[in-house]
Amino acid sequence: MSEQSAPLPVVPHLKGAGTDDPYLEGHKCSDCGSIFLGVRENCSNCGARGKMEAIRLSNKGKLYSYSIVHRSFPGIEVPYVSAIVDLDGGGTVKGNLINVEPKPESIPFDMPVDVVFDDALGRKDGDGNSYISYFFQPAA
Repeated sequence: MSEQSAPLPVVPHLKGAGTDDPYLEGHKCSDCGSIFLGVRENCSNCGARGKMEAIRLSNKGKLYSYSIVHRSFPGIEVPYVSAIVDLDGGGTVKGNLINVEPKPESIPFDMPVDVVFDDALGRKDGDGNSYISYFFQPAA
């Protein structure tokens, strides 16, 4: 086993893993202003080619939709809340909503949320390096 390094991002659009300032990267179309999570070469909204610019997405947003998951793969604790969040400034992201009771009465639509970065549920690569992921939690 090698010496442990900084946590690895679970997805390529999670930037700054292992620093005090991780963030999600999106791409914005310079023609129509549409914002998408992750790398894009062409705009899915207006069809512009080569007009996408990398941007840092906001760490704040509002809950758009969610599902309480009661059955999952072995080793995944249930229930958990799978959520879709509209980020402030643009972009829509799917992830897990944490630090909230998985009951509909505890999860109002349009609830303000923060994007938080934390250990990816204890998962490690073959060398024992940790992964970092992003989650949503009710805004402080």
